[in-house]
Amino acid sequence: MQKALLAFAIAAGVAAVVSAESAAGVKWTAPAGWKAEAARPMRAATYAVPPVSGDSDPAECGVYFFGPGQGGSVEANIDRWRSQFTDPNGRTTPAKIDKGQVHGFRVTRIDTSGSYSGMGGPMAAKAQTVPGYRLLGAIVEAPGGNIFVKFTGPMKTITANQQKFEQLLASFQPSQS
Repeated sequence: MQKALLAFAIAAGVAAVVSAESAAGVKWTAPAGWKAEAARPMRAATYAVPPVSGDSDPAECGVYFFGPGQGGSVEANIDRWRSQFTDPNGRTTPAKIDKGQVHGFRVTRIDTSGSYSGMGGPMAAKAQTVPGYRLLGAIVEAPGGNIFVKFTGPMKTITANQQKFEQLLASFQPSQS
């Protein structure tokens, strides 16, 4: 009996860790080790990613959904994300942009790094720029509207979790009604 209860408790714990999130007719599953945070305005999900050795700050992956037709165009968001990263001379750093598909959804991706000025968002009291940051981003064109996935943090932590970011994107699929 105790073994059966232990097996059930372990299975229930695993099910809680691998739960699917959803928005805009799409569902996804957070990678193991990424901690879901409390609900925030304008976000379908937020994941905290612990820093790796050599980084002092954690990374964050925000999944945003503003509603059908809301949040701006794919190009406007890619341009805004690009503009949040500069080199030591204050120039926007180069970004790798590519387009593809995941489970039939069009996806535009961005990968850029440098000094990051996007911390705190538009409502922040004071602009803050942090050197040595990286952004992996994606915009998933879902049936109910665009979903914006923005993974930012210290360079080493983002690089160490790039495979998990790809795993997150690969998990996006149509949700069952």
